[in-house]
Amino acid sequence: MYKAEELNSGIRRMDSGTEVLDCHYPVIGISGNFREGDCTLAEAYYKSVSEAGGTPVIIPPYDDWKALVSIVDSLDGIVLSGGADIDPEFLGEEPLDCVSVNPRRDAPELMLVRLASDRQIPVLGICRGIQVLTAALGGKLYQDIRSQHDRPCIEHSQSAPRGVPSHDVRIEKDSLLYSLLGKDTLAVNSFHHQAVREVPAGFRVSAIAPDGIVEAMESVTFRPIMGVQWHPECFIMEDDRTMMPIFDWLISQASLFRRAKELHSRTIILDSHCDSPMLFDEGALFCDRNQDLLVDLHKMTAGRQDVSFMVAYLKQEERDAEFLKAATAKADRLLSLIDERIGQCKGYAAIAVTPDELWINKSKGIKSIVKGIENGYAVGIDVDNVDRFRSRGVAYMTLCHNGDNDICDSHKGNNEHNGLSDLGREVVARMNRVGMMVDLSHASEKSFWDAIECSTKPIICSHSSSRKLCDHTRNLTDDQMRSLAKSGGVAQACLYSGFLKKDGNATVNDAVRHIMHMIDVMGVHHVGIGSDFDGGGGIPGLEDASWFITLTERLMAEGMSDDDLSLVWGRNFLRVWRANI
Repeated sequence: MYKAEELNSGIRRMDSGTEVLDCHYPVIGISGNFREGDCTLAEAYYKSVSEAGGTPVIIPPYDDWKALVSIVDSLDGIVLSGGADIDPEFLGEEPLDCVSVNPRRDAPELMLVRLASDRQIPVLGICRGIQVLTAALGGKLYQDIRSQHDRPCIEHSQSAPRGVPSHDVRIEKDSLLYSLLGKDTLAVNSFHHQAVREVPAGFRVSAIAPDGIVEAMESVTFRPIMGVQWHPECFIMEDDRTMMPIFDWLISQASLFRRAKELHSRTIILDSHCDSPMLFDEGALFCDRNQDLLVDLHKMTAGRQDVSFMVAYLKQEERDAEFLKAATAKADRLLSLIDERIGQCKGYAAIAVTPDELWINKSKGIKSIVKGIENGYAVGIDVDNVDRFRSRGVAYMTLCHNGDNDICDSHKGNNEHNGLSDLGREVVARMNRVGMMVDLSHASEKSFWDAIECSTKPIICSHSSSRKLCDHTRNLTDDQMRSLAKSGGVAQACLYSGFLKKDGNATVNDAVRHIMHMIDVMGVHHVGIGSDFDGGGGIPGLEDASWFITLTERLMAEGMSDDDLSLVWGRNFLRVWRANI
């Protein structure tokens, strides 16, 4: 207990500046217990979090979903605490006689897990907490292990004090848990009769009791989520720090997440290429939480993304008058569809046509959607279409797609023009004049070099990665990247698996390798991100727009400064956009 003078002395020291309070401790929400009308929390939980360097706060069992979303968005990490059983109703099962439920906690905590998972927030589930994780994310539970487990059980509800271990668990040597604790056998305490029967998809068992009961699980899909069946927080109350590495891990992950959140809050987070309008054309709504879309309002919000460049994509087809007319009409229809879908989200998302509008919208909490065209096939042979598309807010046009058109040769074409055609040179000149960025993703190497030579404005490659790391004609050679940088342009790393790794089994780690290599070759002022979401992009660890904050964390772990990340996430692309208009 502090005496009054000690407290007053501490306040004076902080006020005088001789002792500065560290305001960067990550905020860890701990789910509160609920009994007899009171929300409570055992001291061991907040002491363990505090000892590891976190700032603990209690999450009460909210009935107000908006309030729950608000508090989740303020947190850097979550601990799901122990307590009563989960109501079998939430598991789709009839209750056994032994079940003792706490219905006030179940729905809010299941929602809490889903919200945290969507936002990539670090989570540690303890005892009941591992069971909440399992139920929320699609696994299965035993209501009662003694009556439902197919083997004789050891005693899982000890009578010994809470900080005293009662049985051992075996830890898998290739697990995160093993890397934290450095041992394959661990003595744990035990207070439960519900348990994990099947871990959710995307998780693995990392520790197991002698009777086969799951004692720990962890995510294998790049999410920082772990659950343990015992109570690691109790040990610190006995001055036993055996379990503190688990809390140290949580605080380390939460600290990284907090830093990434802070960066996203003060800079533009911009994805220069997605193909979601293709799915708009099939009826998908941007405002909905849509399983078919990799980019929607909810995913952009969860990933703390500000800007998405959405393209009217045109497959390369025949080039007679009828087909060319149809291609132009389709581009117009898709651009109108973008306007319509985003218009349905008034107050939450808006079409932007200038770089300054992106900052204005961000200050209002509004997502910005910018229009583009993928494939100059949309122009046909009428250069005046460039002017018309620009007047519709089109910020860039990809000169071709997978096939030669009347403008240029594609990386996947027949070298019909040996690079840019005469019409192509006219199109580039007109794009320069009206302020539409020239995009060379999908172009052949000769088309690339011709466009670099004839363009008077900096050029973009809206979704292209490194050919040195993945030998694909869609990617850029180091020489192309150097030339693009010399001319003031920018290359936006693509998140399409086959352009990151030849075998097509790329993950976020491969995306980071490409980005870092591109920075090494071009310099940090000429690299950005163009996901190709909804056009084939999306990899484990970067599955949709909700994962963008994870990419920030990965790049931070590579040693990138906040200023460099701000360049890569948007400032580089905005510089080129401004130079074009």
